Amino acid sequence: MKKSEDPIKKFVKIVRRLRKDCPWDREQTHKSIRHSLIEETYEVIEAIDQNDSDELKKELGDLLLHIVLHTVMAEEEKSFTLEEVINSISEKMIRRHPHVFANVVAKDAHTVKKNWEHIKLAEGRKSVIDGVPREMPALLRAMRIQEKASKVGFDWNKKQDVWKKVDEEIKELSAAERSRKHAHIEEEFGDLLFSLVNYSRFIGVNPEFALTGSIDKFSKRFHHIESELQRHGKRIGTVPLKELDKIWDAKKKAGL
Repeated sequence: MKKSEDPIKKFVKIVRRLRKDCPWDREQTHKSIRHSLIEETYEVIEAIDQNDSDELKKELGDLLLHIVLHTVMAEEEKSFTLEEVINSISEKMIRRHPHVFANVVAKDAHTVKKNWEHIKLAEGRKSVIDGVPREMPALLRAMRIQEKASKVGFDWNKKQDVWKKVDEEIKELSAAERSRKHAHIEEEFGDLLFSLVNYSRFIGVNPEFALTGSIDKFSKRFHHIESELQRHGKRIGTVPLKELDKIWDAKKKAGL
């Protein structure tokens, strides 16, 4: 009986064939498909948020395509191979989990995270906050940097102190607005957002998830306004704000 081919090896062969025989795939570069990689990652996240296992399987496949495609490109450039990528991450996981693969004791998840940061510094990282990509969504990047600083003791003691900082930043933003200097206003607005992200950590809220939820809620209610107007033969943009607010409030009271 013929043994079936390893699915990973088979898939790599398919991608190599695409690079060879498909005009579109052949002309792609790491940079040209960069935004597609970001898009596919968000589609994976959306499938997770929707608890859709079938969609998650599909989207993970699309993400895997990008991983293999990037490694095949690197192979062509004689930079690295998929095997080297896998070996590298395997070695990293073993190195950064001495409580699993060696004799280090880690009594809880907090200790694991703390050890993780110290191991990264020992590996040559110049700073604890290195490794947080600048390209990350800003709210998520702020949270990750704050978390990393917190792991080495650089953090507020109480959430009340963080809220005082938020209040302070609101006052500084108001003062900046009075100056009418756009760069200063932008800087203070950024400081306020950064402080709010800090507060979100102390109350156990992921700021990215929270804002996404608010955006979704606004979008849902706005769609209801449009539907309500259409039901009465009206169109958004042709009715006064007072009428829009009335529909909005009604939908809000109805829990929509």
